[in-house]
Parts: sequence; structure tokens; C-alpha cells
Amino acid sequence: MAECIHGFDEGLCDVCFPRTPVTPTRVAPTRTATARTPGRPAARTAASVGAPASLRLPGRRVQHVTHLRTLESIALDGELRADAEPDVDVSSATTRELRATATVPDGRSVASLVAFSIAPDSTRWQELREGALGSHWSDAARAAKPTEFAILALPVDALGSDVVFADGDAGAVATRFAAGVEAGTAALRRLHASDPEFRDAELLVAGPVPIDAIAVITVANDRVRDEVRALFADAGRPVPRIAVYPPAFAVD
Repeated sequence: MAECIHGFDEGLCDVCFPRTPVTPTRVAPTRTATARTPGRPAARTAASVGAPASLRLPGRRVQHVTHLRTLESIALDGELRADAEPDVDVSSATTRELRATATVPDGRSVASLVAFSIAPDSTRWQELREGALGSHWSDAARAAKPTEFAILALPVDALGSDVVFADGDAGAVATRFAAGVEAGTAALRRLHASDPEFRDAELLVAGPVPIDAIAVITVANDRVRDEVRALFADAGRPVPRIAVYPPAFAVD
């Protein structure tokens, strides 16, 4: 798969791969009835028909946004862990409580899994870089600048089979879950009809997730790139690919 100069897969960077608006084709309704064979699987839903054939969890990258001070601890540990205490905790107490009490289909709490966003520009990341207003965020989040964060991109293929897809904020009551890569892909394709950007969807992963799985770290500027290189070197870890892409940290 091709990548742009900013480290994103083909089609994920609006600068290098501008999006072309798609004009839906209207199909005239037909009155011809189609007989169903007993026991035959139901026809595909409109949601799955409208989703591109390439829309699958395998082959896709997911994102994890972290503060640079927390990234330093991740580099020292060599892994992302759900039970690790972040050096800069951007989540409010309310958010942590909701995610601790919310459960995935097998009974594990959402908080016991490492969370990744499906979209490169998720709703939560947009909120965070625009001032972290609202009940999701801590005072530390509101005091932080967007340039103090890094976006870790990891391929789903490197995360194993113990994954849970959430079609919205995993701590919200109305969110639905799908366990496993195959069921998660089906849920992702269904979600395409109502949220083609997947800005609220998450992928929850049984940790720990080794930092060797990181495909690219996106940062805001050259200074932060050098800082990230140094913290990995100081931790005695191989330095992942680092992309400098200021638009990802811009405030709308």
C-alpha cells in the first residue's frame, strides 16, 4: 500500500490524496419480486452494499493519541498497557469511571483494554486539540497544547485476534460491540452507512501491545520529532518511523 510523505496510507491524507466527492447513482425501483429459498442467508443490507469492498479491519491502521511525557514511559516499558498510570492523565474522573464500569461482550471492562481510534481525526482528538472542553477531559488536558501530543499508528494485523470493535465511544451506554476481527469488520461496514468517517468508533485490544508494532508516530513539528527520537534512544529502543504533519494538530 502506498504511503504519502506524511506517513499516512494512501487515501488517508487529504493533502497528498485529495478526496473526490462521490455522486450517488440513483437506481429506479423495480416491482419484480424475488423468491427466497428457505434457509438461504438474508440479502446484504444497504449499509454493507454501500461500503467499499476494501473496508475491512485487516490492512487498516488504528491510532492512539498520547502525551509526550506518557510516550516516554511507554518507550521505557516497551509496550502500551491498559493498566499503566499515564504521566499526563487527560481523561476526567467521570470518563475513567464510565469506562471502568462499561463491559464488552465477554464481561471485561472497557478500561482493561488498550483503546485505539478507527479514524485518524477522531472526535475525541478534535476535542482535545481544541481545548478539551466538556466532561470527558481533565484539567491537565485543558492545560496541554496540541503540539505536546503524538499520534501512534498501528496496523490492526499486528494487534492479534483478541480485539473488540466499538461503534462509538466505548464508555457510552448506547455503544454496540463486536468481538473479533471478522465480526468487527462486519460492524465497521454497517457503521459506514451512518458514520463513513468512523470518528467515534474505537478498537479495543487485549494488551500489552508492544511498541514494535508501531508503524509510524506523527508529530507536529521538527522539534518534537527530535524529542521523540531522543526519548526512544534514551530508553534503548529502536526509533519508529516519525512523520511531521502539522495539519493533524491544527485547531479548526
